[in-house]
Amino acid sequence: MRNWIVLLVVGILALILGLIALANPFAASVTATLFVGWSFIFMGGFQIFASFGSASTGAKIAGVLIGLLAMIIGVHIVAEPLQGLLSLTLVSGILFLVSGAFKASFGLFNFKGTARLAMLLSAVVSIVLGAMVLSNFPQSAAVLLGVLLAVELLSNGISAIALAFAVRDLSKTDDGAASAA
Repeated sequence: MRNWIVLLVVGILALILGLIALANPFAASVTATLFVGWSFIFMGGFQIFASFGSASTGAKIAGVLIGLLAMIIGVHIVAEPLQGLLSLTLVSGILFLVSGAFKASFGLFNFKGTARLAMLLSAVVSIVLGAMVLSNFPQSAAVLLGVLLAVELLSNGISAIALAFAVRDLSKTDDGAASAA
């Protein structure tokens, strides 16, 4: 089975792209911003298209309005990527803080023991990241999205490579079992 080779190649490419993004986080930040902008445009278009399948007129109108709003945001980001970069960085910092606050309250009131500790640790990390982004804003905009993209690519690359070897080993086990039968 050659599926593991595809996973391995994807993993290696993700690692290479992650390293490139780490080497030039500003370019990666602008690239991530443009990706987000185009995603808003396409998803807005899909939202508008899907809204025509709604049964009620209110749902159609709401779907079209949401789709148009998404497309307008996307066009703005693509037309002004540096402004979009600033906006996305600000929103990211705020989301880190809000996420941290929710995780802290959720962890405190819903878990005990190790699970509580893990939730609270995750909350602290999110709050610290949010504080770091916002305390250094707008300078943090130059690298934040690029570093996040790099970390995501590196993480995906490592997991794809690990999965590739697991699939390869499983294929060998299955081939051996099939030969024995």
